[in-house]
Amino acid sequence: MTDDIQVHLIDDDEAMRDSMGFLLESADLSCRTYSTARAFLEVAETLTQGCVVSDVRMPEMSGLQLVKELRAREFGLPVIMITGHGDVALAVEAMKAGVADFIEKPFDDEALLSSIKRVLAGDAGASAAREAAANFTTLLAALSPRENEVLEGVVAGKINKVIAYDLGISPRTVEVYRANVMSKMGATSLSELVRMSILAGV
Repeated sequence: MTDDIQVHLIDDDEAMRDSMGFLLESADLSCRTYSTARAFLEVAETLTQGCVVSDVRMPEMSGLQLVKELRAREFGLPVIMITGHGDVALAVEAMKAGVADFIEKPFDDEALLSSIKRVLAGDAGASAAREAAANFTTLLAALSPRENEVLEGVVAGKINKVIAYDLGISPRTVEVYRANVMSKMGATSLSELVRMSILAGV
C-alpha cells in the first residue's frame, strides 16, 4: 500500500460510504473506505499520513471503541467522528478520548470538508485551535452563571431534557440559553463549541 495522504472512511452503511467517498474525491481528496472498524484496524499500523472519519454507531465495534483501541496502540492520525443527533454524549466522550472533531448528522458537505482539511493541516491547525481556545477562555467570562451551567451540561454530553431537569427549567429555556452561548462564543456548530470548551478546560 502506498503511503499517500488519504482520508480513511469507516461506516457500515454502504450508501453513506459511497456518498462521502464521492464528496471527498470531488474535493480532490484521496480516500479509502472500510465497512467495519476491525477492517480498518487490520491496516492501521501501516498508516503514517492522512486522517480517519468514522461513524459512531457500528456493529461489532463502535466508533468510540475504535478510538480507545487506536489510542491504546498510540495511533498517530487524527480522527473525526460522525454522530447522529442522539449520540452527542458518545461524541463528547470520544473527543475526551482524543478525537479531533465530531460532525452531527445530517451534516453539510462543507462542514465535513472543512473539518477534514483542518485536521490534515496538522500543527498549523493545532496552533489555530490553541489560539481559539485562549480566546474562548476570555469569552467565557461574558457568560451568565446560568449560561455557564448550560454549557457545562452540553460539554458533559447531556441532552437538553436532562440539562433542563438538572437546572429546574424547561427544555425550551435550555435551547434559548444554548443558542445564547453559541452566539456569545462565536461557535458555528455544536462540535466547535464542545471542542473549544474541552481545550479551554471547561
